[in-house]
Amino acid sequence: MKFSDIPGQEALKQRLKNTIKEQRISHAQLFMGPEGNGKLALAIAYAQYINCPNRTEEDSCGLCPSCRQFEKLAHPDLHFIFPTVKKSGSDKRNGAKDYMKEWREFLRENQSIITLPAWYEKMRVENKQGVIYTDDAQDVIRALSYKSFESEYRIVIVWMIEKLHHDAAPKLLKILEEPPSKTLFLLITEQAEQILSTIKSRTQLVKIPALDETAMKEWLEEQGETDPEHILHTIAMTDGNIAAARNFLGDEEEDSYNFKTFRDWMRLCFQTDIKGINDLGASFSKIGRERQKTFYAYALKIVRFSIHLHLKNNQLIKSGKTENEFLKKFSPFFNGKNIMYFAEEFNKAIHETERNANAFILFLDISLKASQWLRMK
Repeated sequence: MKFSDIPGQEALKQRLKNTIKEQRISHAQLFMGPEGNGKLALAIAYAQYINCPNRTEEDSCGLCPSCRQFEKLAHPDLHFIFPTVKKSGSDKRNGAKDYMKEWREFLRENQSIITLPAWYEKMRVENKQGVIYTDDAQDVIRALSYKSFESEYRIVIVWMIEKLHHDAAPKLLKILEEPPSKTLFLLITEQAEQILSTIKSRTQLVKIPALDETAMKEWLEEQGETDPEHILHTIAMTDGNIAAARNFLGDEEEDSYNFKTFRDWMRLCFQTDIKGINDLGASFSKIGRERQKTFYAYALKIVRFSIHLHLKNNQLIKSGKTENEFLKKFSPFFNGKNIMYFAEEFNKAIHETERNANAFILFLDISLKASQWLRMK
């Protein structure tokens, strides 16, 4: 992957290229930023640029043997670690090496701009959560004990380092403290607060923002989108998230799962319809933890939009027509008495879901509280 294949982030691309030009490549770098902003794609492009023998001031050549192998994500000096789960029917724990075929296919299908829920869907994890296991760290340590095959640098890309199992952390920490010569670790994260401080302290932080509106507009036009109104609506709905925008393209149905579920949920809570809440909770508990977390994050967004409506900050509300109509009717039920209760509870739900709380009980608990809070005047 070349830098020119990645939309936006021009200042950051130049900064990465300068580290090579000025010979100040930090051996361990932490790429941090929100979902769908191209962090992983930038890491791969950076790795390709470093090892390209014919690189220019602007980019890797894309034609040399090294670049061609990077394009296939199969360079012998490029190593990946990422969250995995045990494969269905397997009697052993499966690590990154067991999923490498699916991983490369997944990256090629999505131009290396991916999300954790989408990767879980690719693995068919059902209700499991991915983990970076000790065996993954051991495999990389073993590979790094040999000389590089072809390139000057050996590159290790750890995607979603926050999913590192506590037993694997000491092994990765040790090699970060005493890295082999000409070895570069690129750690990718969306939740830096969940990473061990001992690991963070041994990396150079690279903050990667969401794409700005100009870059998003250019990318959407490159995808063949020509309707200016649809472009603006997509930009507003996806907040600089290319992965979300890709899913949004061509979708005329604004009533997404999150919107419909939240709308129906709040109506059931207001009516204190226990049977309806139970039925919805039973369905919700089956969708998988990552989608549940995404739903609670969406609920937080609705709370935020309601606050903007109360404060007359309508220009800050980025939602579709159907959502806007719902917000106008529903926002009066979010008020100064209850709105912070909802925000705190939805944040807590994300936290508890991450820690494998029972999805049905958590949903029911929030529902019973919401039934009371929605009636606060």
